[in-house]
Amino acid sequence: MKKINVMVIFGGKSGEHEVSLMSATSILKVMKKEKYNIIPVGITKEGIWKKYDGPIEKIATGEWEALALEEAVISLAKDNSHKIDVVFPVLHGPYGEDGTIQGLLEMMNIPYVGAGVLASAAAMDKVITKKIVASEAMPQANYVFIVKEDYRKEASAYIQEIEKKLGYPVFVKPANLGSSVGISKAKDRRQLLDAIEEALKHDRRILVEEFINGREIECSVLGNHEAIASIPGEILPADEFYSYKDKYFDGKSRFEIPANLPQQVIDEVRNLALKVYRLLDCSGLSRVDFFVDKETNAIYFNEINTMPGFTKISMYPKMWEITGIKYEDLVDRLIQLAIEKFNEREKDG
Repeated sequence: MKKINVMVIFGGKSGEHEVSLMSATSILKVMKKEKYNIIPVGITKEGIWKKYDGPIEKIATGEWEALALEEAVISLAKDNSHKIDVVFPVLHGPYGEDGTIQGLLEMMNIPYVGAGVLASAAAMDKVITKKIVASEAMPQANYVFIVKEDYRKEASAYIQEIEKKLGYPVFVKPANLGSSVGISKAKDRRQLLDAIEEALKHDRRILVEEFINGREIECSVLGNHEAIASIPGEILPADEFYSYKDKYFDGKSRFEIPANLPQQVIDEVRNLALKVYRLLDCSGLSRVDFFVDKETNAIYFNEINTMPGFTKISMYPKMWEITGIKYEDLVDRLIQLAIEKFNEREKDG
């Protein structure tokens, strides 16, 4: 059987560079050498593309960069002796999960794992996602949207609007970052002002959301047009919320899979996850996050992540494992889905 040439791209220019290194390390370790010719390519924080042939363990530590060979982007299309059959862009955040690399690969006519340009861009932007989800009258937290330039002109007006519309506490988030980067919880005006400044370091467009006294429930989705949803899981944060530091480094938070919820609520979470997935025209994979009210069990959409963390402790693969798909089989499925989507489009085109 002819091997499939798979280029695995990791790193990138975003604030989630280190998360990407960890995700890629986990994926590369389980990819079947008898099935794939694996071509690892790293992108530095400066945007330089490098082919990497060294030990997989050196990727997560960041040591890969000094060992890698610098090569031109043209290696995407033809890696010397290998034609690239499919790309697995294990990139989180801007320049990797927001439609940019997806557009590049579309232009080069190369199949790739994950959502397309439109779905990637829309899902990456929390404000756009909220507006799309609202079009289907799906419950979600109330919010105030802030653009940096406007905030600098009339900060006091925004603060008053937030306090009147949302009250305290609130969550402040960059519009275009995942993995809890730049997110803060503010309990009063002083903390709110600090949280806004922190979020503005990461994005010129930010979101201030009302606090929902809810449980953090997540659901994995897999597939193209005929997608399936996993058994949902619950995050039990060690701190006030599931922070970036705890998500990828401290590991003090606990997970419960399946989430301890009534069957009716579990079924609804799975249905809503698929609804959001289709609404944004996602493909390949996504993790859809919700809040479930602690008293009423009402479900509120939180966000969708089209290239969720793929580390050993990440919820996306963990939920599929409990549902019945092992990590290495999940990686196989994603590569196959990418090829299927490409072939389907070529046939229709």
